[in-house]
Amino acid sequence: MTTDEQVWACPFRHDEALEPDPAMTRMRTEAPVARVRMPYGEGRCWLVTRHADVRLVTSDRRFSRAALVGADYPRITPAPIAQPEAINLMDPPTLNRVRRLVIKAFSNAQVEKLRPWAQRVVDELLAAIRAHGAPADVMELLAGQLPLRTISELLGIPEADRPRIRRQAMAMMSMSDADRTSAAEAKAGLRAYFTALCAARRRDPGDDLISALATARIDDEMLDEVELTVLVMLLMISGHDTLTYDIGNIVYTLLTHTARLAELRADPARLPKALEELLRFIPFRQGVGIPRVALEDVDFDGVTVRAGDTVHVSYLTANRDDAAYERPDELDFDREKPLSHMAFGHGTHHCLGAHLARMELEVCVGSLLAEFPDLRLAVPADRVRWNTVSIWRFPLTLPVAW
Repeated sequence: MTTDEQVWACPFRHDEALEPDPAMTRMRTEAPVARVRMPYGEGRCWLVTRHADVRLVTSDRRFSRAALVGADYPRITPAPIAQPEAINLMDPPTLNRVRRLVIKAFSNAQVEKLRPWAQRVVDELLAAIRAHGAPADVMELLAGQLPLRTISELLGIPEADRPRIRRQAMAMMSMSDADRTSAAEAKAGLRAYFTALCAARRRDPGDDLISALATARIDDEMLDEVELTVLVMLLMISGHDTLTYDIGNIVYTLLTHTARLAELRADPARLPKALEELLRFIPFRQGVGIPRVALEDVDFDGVTVRAGDTVHVSYLTANRDDAAYERPDELDFDREKPLSHMAFGHGTHHCLGAHLARMELEVCVGSLLAEFPDLRLAVPADRVRWNTVSIWRFPLTLPVAW
């Protein structure tokens, strides 16, 4: 175990494709509850890396997200990504109220209604890939198109506005201090845009998700104007940004794990289970996300986190913890006792759009493999170029042939 005197440096970067960060892997075994220093924000904080401890921090009310509001908390981006009024900086019972309203408007049934539409879009995109001919870039022609079109369709975002929203969402996620100003401007621009759009939908509702959220009511409770705006921003950004990278990462992983790909081709019905294992296996981001603050002293096997301390968790290391998963560094679609992964987070802040992401991944990946039974990388794996700027890990281009 670590002591208060030991301080690890962060971010823990590893930009070699999608290999796990060796420093964070080492922390999980040598210092699973460790003092760390982040590149931005005030003071030191803790980083929790074991699966069981991550579950505790993310579900125990002794750890608060709301306590971060107004604080210059330790982080890996120049400015905080989350906005003070955002759902991801709420605690119960306020959080429970907002999540109930969101779930009422953004249900599994509503997502399933989109599946035939998503299938038509994927079919159109795959036809364009075939017409383009090999080599074709999966990131440009598929991953960069489907999630943005899907969440925009769901929210009712005008087509002309989508490219700008995409650029601003990407700019917000930079970890470079040189991008501090542009990231802040992008965040302000998105907020202004969605403030106006949400107000218009509240005045004149349609059949889109923004209108459903604006009019969702449980007894006398509704989302106020600020809650609605910030929530829609979160759904828009997470609904296309992360899924774009998930598609690229999953296709790359399958094409570089040919035995697993052959299993999936032999039995396409295994796709939903395979996707869960892929989400567990793939390190989907750099470093850490939004932390929490300890509201009282909490002991972790002899290491005491004091009240007021900031605590980060690593979903990445939790997903590769050998105390939680047998052979965690193997990609195995037939795990006998699969344990829920943390690619969508855990606890009270589990991703609200996980059902949408799963539907899109099933349609996109399943259709891609069916349409191109001989799909393969068009360049050696070590020539694929990777993002090294934002918090997300993903191939900048992914050229394929068939």
